[in-house]
Amino acid sequence: MNISQFSALTGLSPHTLRYYEKIGLLASVSRNQSGHRNYSKRDQEWVAFITRLKETGMPLNQIMEYAKLREQGIETADQRKDLLEQHSDNLQKRIASEVDHLEALKKKIDYYNQLI
Repeated sequence: MNISQFSALTGLSPHTLRYYEKIGLLASVSRNQSGHRNYSKRDQEWVAFITRLKETGMPLNQIMEYAKLREQGIETADQRKDLLEQHSDNLQKRIASEVDHLEALKKKIDYYNQLI
């Protein structure tokens, strides 16, 4: 599929997709005979994973590190797993902190509900 179709499917702008290709996050996008990008199902799955990592707070430099390891193949599986475990730990800590913040807000709202 072309970049416009892929953009609509992934929710990422063509500019973002080109940027991801430029920095190496989308390193293996094929091109047709005219030189236009031809995105695959595998590209779609990879972009969905990149998006998930971004939405869960993984910094772009770590996503790029993961992508470089991914391009090197199965022999980097341990390193990729370690990166994901570290990110998972950070995410769990952030979620716990957010839950604490939410509970504090609920208490303050309850205070105002009783006051009013």
